[in-house]
Amino acid sequence: MSSSTASNTTNGRHLFKEYPTGFPTPGQSTVYDTSASIDLDHVPLNGGVLTKLKVLSIDPYLRELMNPNLGTSPDFVPFALNEPIQGHGIVEVLRSENDKFKSGDFLHADVIPHEEYPLFSKEATETLSIVEKRPELPLSVYVGAARMPGWTAFAGWKEYAKAKTGETVFVSSGAGAVGSIVVQLAKHQGLKVISSAGSEDKVQFLKDLGVDVAFNYKTSDTREVLKKEGPVDIYWDHVGGDTLDAALENMNQYGRIVLCGMITGYNTESGDVPTQKLYTAVWRQLSLHGLLIVPALIEKYQSSFEEEVVAKLADGTFKYREDKRYGLEEASQAMLDVQKGSNVGKCVVVVDGE
Repeated sequence: MSSSTASNTTNGRHLFKEYPTGFPTPGQSTVYDTSASIDLDHVPLNGGVLTKLKVLSIDPYLRELMNPNLGTSPDFVPFALNEPIQGHGIVEVLRSENDKFKSGDFLHADVIPHEEYPLFSKEATETLSIVEKRPELPLSVYVGAARMPGWTAFAGWKEYAKAKTGETVFVSSGAGAVGSIVVQLAKHQGLKVISSAGSEDKVQFLKDLGVDVAFNYKTSDTREVLKKEGPVDIYWDHVGGDTLDAALENMNQYGRIVLCGMITGYNTESGDVPTQKLYTAVWRQLSLHGLLIVPALIEKYQSSFEEEVVAKLADGTFKYREDKRYGLEEASQAMLDVQKGSNVGKCVVVVDGE
């Protein structure tokens, strides 16, 4: 971890080094680097804040940002070579020249460089917010179920699912950070829930969440499960590819599909796996919604999210699991594990205590 000489302190960084053609390779695609240092007492702030990185969120979308052909979406910009990976995390304020933040405050940063001592400019502080932490929940949950993944699940469900009691929903990757909240929202609303995962441990977690039909897609045929347990009114997709095709084939008339991720294609050369059955959306008059957790959705559902999700996480009504890694040097392996689905629960890197 960090060391110091004189007034300079090592500022460990998780750097993006080369564009991967398949899965990102730890130590090659991204590298933990200790060559940089920082003077914590005297580095100029110029109206900004100096922070200590506490917790990082390791999410599937980070692989998409390693694609140089991603384009110029205002919400997602490809990573720059030889610069730190950037993602969601929590920092602690060490020094501040911003009246809104003081030393010791914990702050959310939706775009944070993977380095041990991030320095936010005066302009960048506009993107920071104080963590309103409930004492029953650890800090790490505020990069998971109580923050961005939870927001995504809740806002997407409220905005696009149009769920009615008694309907049937299929959630792929239901044991993940977003999916596990979606299945609980659906059960709470009285739907029949079908959900898939990639290991028996994850299937058991789905059962613990109350999922009606939980199955391992590696050992069970998704089409056969949906044919037997469907038809499906709502499909929440994290996978794309053939799983999306299987859902399309088994949708009810006027069904709704929420496209929240397509990890099947993230580590392919093209970054995509074509869907073969999209014509079904025409004949069955389906609605397809692409989901990004954008400021407008956050603002619309923030207060109800606190009441309907965070409060239930705090009192134990809603459950969550975390896969914690310790030290920024573990971020590269954590990113690979998330792409391969070998993590169990929300993957976080705890950089400095908790």
